[in-house]
Amino acid sequence: MVSIKEVAKHAGVAISTVSKVLNGYPNISEETKKKVQDAIKELNYIPNSIASALSSKQFGRVAVILDPKKQTQAIDQIFMQYLLGALDKAKELNLEALTVFTSMLAGMSAEEITRYFLSQSVAGVIIYGLSREDKVFQKLIDDRQFSCVVIDAPVINERTTCVGIDHEQAQYDVAKKTILGDNCKRVLYIAGKKDGYVTKQRLNGMKRLAQELSLSMLVRPGNFSELAARNITLKYAKNKDVVVCASDLMAIGAMNALIDMDIFRPVCGFDGITLMGYVGKQMNTVKQDFYSISSRAVEEVKRLMDGEAGRQVVMPHSIVKMYYKDIIR
Repeated sequence: MVSIKEVAKHAGVAISTVSKVLNGYPNISEETKKKVQDAIKELNYIPNSIASALSSKQFGRVAVILDPKKQTQAIDQIFMQYLLGALDKAKELNLEALTVFTSMLAGMSAEEITRYFLSQSVAGVIIYGLSREDKVFQKLIDDRQFSCVVIDAPVINERTTCVGIDHEQAQYDVAKKTILGDNCKRVLYIAGKKDGYVTKQRLNGMKRLAQELSLSMLVRPGNFSELAARNITLKYAKNKDVVVCASDLMAIGAMNALIDMDIFRPVCGFDGITLMGYVGKQMNTVKQDFYSISSRAVEEVKRLMDGEAGRQVVMPHSIVKMYYKDIIR
């Protein structure tokens, strides 16, 4: 087994410097950090505390990485269902789940996150809401140090599984039901965030439908914002037959804008959050079971930790209308 002394020699620094880098001490230059990190990686060094956890079979925690800042009060339901699904399934499988908010990892490199997780005896990682711009998490996955499950991102390797619904097909399904029901031809499509995997997948579903039905379609990014969708609707909806939104929150913003404009246009959303039932106007939406998706993610990370290969897992979706009487208790 490689010693800390060997790491120090390989990096050309003192043993105390390696220790400081491992423990996140300040006032270490970036150049020195890189030398130490490169030496650790090249020699595959494992600190004694981590090696002890590995040998005693305590190395079995799952890090559940969530970003509550990406949520708003209106869609806390998604965040909580994800969290509950993961914690309940982890308990059932006798796994210890470590809840990690992205703010806790802000500013850390993939190597620093790796050392932190190893020091916490983490063997599996579940990442929610991965985007193409999340380079640090992308590298964490590419390094294959951990068994990884990503939610709603088409990233797969021998140690990484992706779990989620078929977003392209789901967007196609809900839009087609809404458009054919009202014989619409001119579509305003309010998309999500530009760097999101699901944004691209859902847009592909709309493009396929537009080609199939010979629709004219105007696409505008709403960034999953109720306010942005409202403003887009106020600007463009008057000359369109239907408003298709890539999230329920944006559908609520669009519908309220149409009410203020005193015009009717069919609107559909995506996600199936309870708040849709309180809008006053019934809208088609894609129903996702976030609890089950997260629960399945924990099952998949356990499977990976047991030595099986990564794969794609497609969860079911349905097209529904949220009725007030069905959501009240």
